[in-house]
Amino acid sequence: MLVQKFGGTSLASAEKLQSVANIIAQSAQSNKLAVILSAMGKVTDELINIIETAINDDDWQSLLITLEDKHHETLKKLNCACLLEAQKQQTHINYLFQEAHAKLQGVALLKQCPNDIYAWLITLGEQLSVCIMYSQLISLGLTVQIIDSRSCIITTESPFTGDVAIDKTKENFALYQNNKCQVLLMAGFASSSSTSKATTLGRNGSDYTAALCAISLNADACQIWTDVDGVYNANPRDISSAYLVPQLSYYEAMELSYFGASVLHPKTITPLMQANIPCVIRNTFNLDSKGTTISHSSYNTNNFATAISSMHNMSMVTVSGPGMKGMVGMAARVFDCISKQNISIVLITQSSSEYSISFCIDTETKQLAKDTLEDNFSLELKNELLEPIVFKDSLAVITLISDNMKKRRGTAAQFFQALAIANVNIIAIAQGSNERSISAVVEENRVKRGLKSCHQLFFDAKQQVEIILIGCGLVGDAFLKQIQKQQSFLEKQNISIKVCGIVNSKGALLKEDGINLENYQQLLSTELESFNHEKLKAFRQHSNMINPIIVDCTSSTSIAEAYLGFFEAGYHIVAANKKANTLSMQYYQKLKTKAIQTNRQFNYETNVGAGLPVIDTFRNLIRAGDTLVKFEGILSGSMSYIFGKLDEGLPLSEAVIRAKSKGFTEPDPRDDLSGMDIARKVLIVAREAGLDLELRDVKIDSLLTEELEECKSVDEFMQKLPSLDDSIQNLCNQAQSENAVLRYIGTVEDSKCTVKIEKVANTSALYSVKCGENAISFFSQYYQPIPMVLRGYGAGADVTAAGIFSDVVKILPAKSSFV
Repeated sequence: MLVQKFGGTSLASAEKLQSVANIIAQSAQSNKLAVILSAMGKVTDELINIIETAINDDDWQSLLITLEDKHHETLKKLNCACLLEAQKQQTHINYLFQEAHAKLQGVALLKQCPNDIYAWLITLGEQLSVCIMYSQLISLGLTVQIIDSRSCIITTESPFTGDVAIDKTKENFALYQNNKCQVLLMAGFASSSSTSKATTLGRNGSDYTAALCAISLNADACQIWTDVDGVYNANPRDISSAYLVPQLSYYEAMELSYFGASVLHPKTITPLMQANIPCVIRNTFNLDSKGTTISHSSYNTNNFATAISSMHNMSMVTVSGPGMKGMVGMAARVFDCISKQNISIVLITQSSSEYSISFCIDTETKQLAKDTLEDNFSLELKNELLEPIVFKDSLAVITLISDNMKKRRGTAAQFFQALAIANVNIIAIAQGSNERSISAVVEENRVKRGLKSCHQLFFDAKQQVEIILIGCGLVGDAFLKQIQKQQSFLEKQNISIKVCGIVNSKGALLKEDGINLENYQQLLSTELESFNHEKLKAFRQHSNMINPIIVDCTSSTSIAEAYLGFFEAGYHIVAANKKANTLSMQYYQKLKTKAIQTNRQFNYETNVGAGLPVIDTFRNLIRAGDTLVKFEGILSGSMSYIFGKLDEGLPLSEAVIRAKSKGFTEPDPRDDLSGMDIARKVLIVAREAGLDLELRDVKIDSLLTEELEECKSVDEFMQKLPSLDDSIQNLCNQAQSENAVLRYIGTVEDSKCTVKIEKVANTSALYSVKCGENAISFFSQYYQPIPMVLRGYGAGADVTAAGIFSDVVKILPAKSSFV
């Protein structure tokens, strides 16, 4: 025996009804069938609307006629081969609508609808589906017996709760155990009380009908045919990478359905589990899909979890006060008065101090819960044994589900980590004692972001970050080109770097789904929005980016001053901009503190050595217990090139002209020759070493005279630059006489920072550094008298972009290694 249930979407038109009939006919070749039908799509909603219209004494008759015509027309379109049987069912449909008309006349007269009449009317759609399908199955040559579900399924007198008298129901079904027909056909949802009053089986009533039929007829399996391929590990509407789960345990399915997934209702699963009857969810419109099988076995996967789901429109109720602590029965009183109002409690959490208890309910029932709690605890509230009852709205519940959870350590930790990565605050948590689910209450506007982050960490091998690039000059453009170039390689490494925003001096291009880098220059000219810092923060709050990074490729002080707000909004920051780390020491410390407080990363490797790992190397030394004795380095690629040309005998002015033509210098070479850029770099190193210094504390020997600094244009400056040639040449000659060279060096030593021209002997690691190279020497407790040296190109857009790229990759969320 095989039980098949077909949902309303599977029966929404004549064409779909024909497809269902073909599935039944195919299955009947190898199985005896019991088939349960829902109403045609939307019919139950139409019936409820007709009832309400009748109560309001509006034109319900025309609505009923339209519904009747719809069913007659559907039967005609099927063009049943057995014309006589079709005529019989047309007559039966007429009869059902005549009875419905009579009942609705009474409703309109009374201006109310008795419960048993309401139950009869809203289950009319299922009866009509049976009429139409019976005619079609007979035409296909099948032998069919219609079972009156109201005669078989007996409930309590409560008309809408579906409290079934299981033993009596089994006894009634037993009458059909040896029926010889190929198909037993019955309406879902409908039932009756022991006094023969019409009742319903409540939510998912037709599914429950199928389960009751399966356990009563000792079925081999119960198939639920719907319009989806089966159960997904997440809602595909929220998570585009959600995938079909081929196997679920009964417990997992119950947890999933309870916490918002569109699976079977726990009421449906329980009898099947008790009878050890597998349930298979199939897609009526995709027969190639094998669907999801629900049984005692769970999906054999290496993932920590099986699925993740969410419930929306939640309110959290908190009852607290000194009267809660040690008072036996207080929690029972809370839940008793809520239960008496038929308010469903989704989740419960209580503080270990017993001072408070919180629970989540549907927001629609909030006012009813408030009234009943304040009424039942009026005395305690008046005497201040309880504090005012608190309701927090606009919440959702995210739940992670798996039978594997109790077998693996660290699942809860990774769940919380995933939410933290997405900057989702957890308001409350709860875990079932069976360790099959763990839930977090979060703000409604953060739930999609939280779901995406959890899905990425638990189910998706791919690691993802989202980039907002501020500043797309030479370095920014090189960075975007590197992302574009590396996409295919990164895909193979399961890494996704998505550019969601590009900001330049004219405005911002923001797209949550990502910007096509093939034509971003064109988009910047046609789709720019106005830009301010607040808009960038708002974009973060309203988007569902889970791991967003602001990459600052500007030299803007105003952007650097906005970092605190960016951290608060949930952005990580990768800064090529040195300004933030060289503003006041107070601001620098605030940045460090805020990054920790908001669980955001602040990476700025390129601030000192461009593509060279200066910051990381130095931090690793300090973490290993080393202490800095002296730091010195050639920290400017432009000055490295210029002083290398001095070695070759070129005058300073000619060396600067060549450096500028090759793009080594800033557009205004004074920015390089002033020494301020190097001063910022040595200050950053000094602060990494723990020194409390300001930029004004760095002693800079600028190459510029006052006259050169006051030039009003770059051209004027370049014309007057030869005035320095003789003095610099004299220094070069002195150095050569001592078998040394001149280098422009930044130094941190004895808690002081200097930037100056120095004579470098041929024994120094900095002697041969030129042509745009950078070189850094760390003299430390561990590395002396021979220092640790880093050397390589420290200038140029590509090198700097590579350093930024490295900083971005560090922020990729790490997959947990818990087992």
